Amino acid sequence: MVTLAAIFPPTQPPEQIGAVAAAAESAGLEQLWIWEDCFMESGIATATAMLATTSRITVGIGLLPVPLRNVALTAMELATLSRLFPRRLIAGVGHGVLDWMGQAGARAESPMTLLREYTAALYALLHGETVTTRGRYVNLDAVALDWPPAVVPPLLVGGIKPRTVSLAGELADGVIIPGGVSPEEVRTSVGQLHGQRSTGRGPADVVVFISTPAGRPAAAVAATVSEYAAAGATHVAVNAAEDDADLTRFVTFLAQKVSPLLS
Repeated sequence: MVTLAAIFPPTQPPEQIGAVAAAAESAGLEQLWIWEDCFMESGIATATAMLATTSRITVGIGLLPVPLRNVALTAMELATLSRLFPRRLIAGVGHGVLDWMGQAGARAESPMTLLREYTAALYALLHGETVTTRGRYVNLDAVALDWPPAVVPPLLVGGIKPRTVSLAGELADGVIIPGGVSPEEVRTSVGQLHGQRSTGRGPADVVVFISTPAGRPAAAVAATVSEYAAAGATHVAVNAAEDDADLTRFVTFLAQKVSPLLS
């Protein structure tokens, strides 16, 4: 069965994080998803606030833009969160918006090379390995976490283009597919993901972000979620309409009205 989730977008003020997370947990929602956009809210800080405010809900970070973050620091932050809140974190990384990366002085000439080096190193660090690597972008000298996560969070890669999806299948635990993608495109990506799945990695997660207009009936939202589930999505995270500022109402709507309609 597909996991239904809500999205807390970084366009929402940080002051709303606690109330929305508490409302989602109280209503019975399983997951909240966030992401790190320039120059809004930190993904790690937002996830920490949500996890600390709640006791059960899972928080997915989809995604952290790798050009902005040293891989050792990201590993340290994710490991700390995972030890504090075991089994309640899903981590996602990706290219980031290239123009924003340029604004921050962090744009890579080869985003795919960076993402490949970064994902491989981050996966190894989170799994307690000592990593020495000399890459074009990622350089580590016998780096290991003193406090690796006791329960390693799933590490996903965000993207929709074939090379990125294939990388997710090869090096990570799944893929995060951005909004505006049809179920048929998701089905194609799922095939690419599984075609590159490395032996021993286990089942891959497929997280799909979608948006829904304000006031859309629960049955219509559930039908859309089911379409993506039939295309191979294991998690569907729903973003409220841009003019729908009441996210506490929206997360309750998803949990209590939409979720019961999913089979």
